[in-house]
Amino acid sequence: MARFIYRAVKLDGEEIEGEQEAADEAALIQQLQSVGLIPLRTRPAGGLTARLIRRRLQGRSLTAKEIEVLTRQLATLLEAGLTLDRSLAVLGELSTEAHVAQVLNDLQERVRGGATFSAALEQQDGQFAKLYINMVRAGEASGALDEVLTRLADYLERNAELRSTVTSALVYPMILLVVAGLSVIMLLVFVVPQFTVLFEDMGAALPTPTRIVVGLGDLFRQYWWAMLVAIAIIAVVIERWLQNPDNRRRFDYQMMRLPLLGDLLWKLETARFCHTLSTLLKNGLPLLTGLNLARQVVSNYKLSDGLATVSDDLKHGRGIAGPLVNHAVLPQLALQMIRVGEESGTLDAMLAKVADIFDRETRNSVQRLLTLLEPMLIIGLGVVVAGIIVSILMAILGANELVF
Repeated sequence: MARFIYRAVKLDGEEIEGEQEAADEAALIQQLQSVGLIPLRTRPAGGLTARLIRRRLQGRSLTAKEIEVLTRQLATLLEAGLTLDRSLAVLGELSTEAHVAQVLNDLQERVRGGATFSAALEQQDGQFAKLYINMVRAGEASGALDEVLTRLADYLERNAELRSTVTSALVYPMILLVVAGLSVIMLLVFVVPQFTVLFEDMGAALPTPTRIVVGLGDLFRQYWWAMLVAIAIIAVVIERWLQNPDNRRRFDYQMMRLPLLGDLLWKLETARFCHTLSTLLKNGLPLLTGLNLARQVVSNYKLSDGLATVSDDLKHGRGIAGPLVNHAVLPQLALQMIRVGEESGTLDAMLAKVADIFDRETRNSVQRLLTLLEPMLIIGLGVVVAGIIVSILMAILGANELVF
């Protein structure tokens, strides 16, 4: 027997939580149903850490791409007329990845035991996002789970495309930056020392710029390991610092004030938020619930705080367009289109159009940023290399003056 924590609803609608022993989760669900409770969520007692350790021992987590593919395949099978139980069984049999098959088999067992699909997803130790689970729950309530899963797959695919666009655009500048750094280090470590020996043999006093360059070369050559350790320590310190919500909030607010980059982040978050909220509203979720869920996909604290204020205003019946305009959470074009959508009763469709517009704006902003970044990196590398060469020439010319 094992202990489980559960959340359930009484027949009068009251939600309760408790802890109970059972042979397994399927048996626990049967016990709760036998006393007139409707199980919403069950999980083994032991806390999040224990569940995460168990998941690591059992196998790696599902990737975003795997979740997208599974969602689309499951939607296709349900549309073809298969039951949820049978669809999960088919996908589990067809899966070539052990960790994917394990998740599918676990979902199937829970569904067979009487759990809802959303409750079964919730038991996967955080592998499925809260947004995903709530959209599935809305699909179950409306009886259109296949349609909801199709929209979910489209949503996941679109988010992946947006991330891929930004990531791919940053690959070339990152390669250029790494090559530039390695070129400078090669010059300092292997080229400059050759001239240093020449200067010492000639007995010439090195100019200050040359001494600086030679010192940097010696530093890289003798203490490269210490520099790597220092970089690793700094990276860990920055990561720990950003884990503090107050520090992360200050960092996000400053990032939004940066020229070009702040505008890019604003458009990226706007596209992500509008597309998420549109998908939630199309799935039948209430506006307030959808807004609170969509706010979770916004990674920047400045926008998230603004949306939290909008949510509070929405609770008091003020609508969504007015509070968004008052707090200037989104760009002006998005605000105008959302107002039109709210007044015309087509808010979900208008949010989808806003997402499309700002998807394109994000791509354009990335291209503009790269147009400026690439020549800046090339010019910066040229200036550094030229400085090294000039410092060496200064020493050579100084030595020649001493000879003559």
